[in-house]
Amino acid sequence: MDADQVRNMEEFAAKCGVSRPTVSKYFNDPTSVRETTRKRIEAALERYDFRPNIYAINQNRRLTKNIGIVVPYLADPFFAEIARRIERHCIDSGFSPTLFSAHGKPELEIDILDALRSVKPAGVLLAPLGRASDRSHIEKFCADVPTVLFDSNIEGIGSAFIGSDNFQSVPMIVDYLCRTGEPPCFFEMPPVNPNANKRRNAYVKAMEQLGHEPHVIRVDGRGWDFEDVGLRGGKRVIGEKKFVTNTVLCSNDRLAIGLLSAAFQLGERVGHGEDCTLRIAGHDDHPFSRFTCPPLTTVAQDYEAISNQSAETLFELIETDERRQTRTETLFEGKLVMRKSA
Repeated sequence: MDADQVRNMEEFAAKCGVSRPTVSKYFNDPTSVRETTRKRIEAALERYDFRPNIYAINQNRRLTKNIGIVVPYLADPFFAEIARRIERHCIDSGFSPTLFSAHGKPELEIDILDALRSVKPAGVLLAPLGRASDRSHIEKFCADVPTVLFDSNIEGIGSAFIGSDNFQSVPMIVDYLCRTGEPPCFFEMPPVNPNANKRRNAYVKAMEQLGHEPHVIRVDGRGWDFEDVGLRGGKRVIGEKKFVTNTVLCSNDRLAIGLLSAAFQLGERVGHGEDCTLRIAGHDDHPFSRFTCPPLTTVAQDYEAISNQSAETLFELIETDERRQTRTETLFEGKLVMRKSA
């Protein structure tokens, strides 16, 4: 054994090359840190003459294994699928996740965060409502609890944001629709979160770069009932002939599903055939999009990458027990999914 003496946890952590809280986590539960970190600590234990004061460690222990997962609307299959993958990843990594839905209500989002604070979670994965969120409340929560935002970004809040690159995915499908038929109009969902505005802006920019005039149609609607908005608004827009081309890009698949139903009820045929009067496309690759009639052309978000990166980023924050000095953003590209609707 090396003759070097290590007097306290701080010195031992420095010898290991990891943070003091990470060493504490190891002595509480060796399985709570990553395998590479565990091997580094155990190698240092063999080399240095150090035995920790377990009583002191336990007295100072504050970390739990609880992780909160908060989504804006669990009835949306998109969020249900993302949450399912995140939850599974947390369980496989030894944490105890609890899933919450704000049901589209900012006051409930606040109540959820307050409840989470009371159970002292190790960290939280939050998909905020966005525009409706109480920014100051979320900002204060993120300052106190390690928090990673996913899907819906609120600039400057949380240690990191993980989501999709709307300015890559929307131009991709706009280009496809322009190459295969008439340039698309944009059928816009209610702007309940930042993705709505980003997709509209990405559509306008892509159309202008391709030399086409953008046509944005927004219909009345509140909340998260996008299928109903697409159905009711779609029937009105089709009836009033507001789509100036025969191609429509919807800002998400749920809106497109409602528009497909509206087209069916009005006797409009959707697809590529000579007898078709409309082409309809969406965004997200909603779990039901391949089962619509006709199957929906869309952009697939990378569910697996977003969920895994969100969880792993939070695990890193928890392990180091430090807030990042610089907030990071990770955006994943979408993939075009060509089906019969456009």
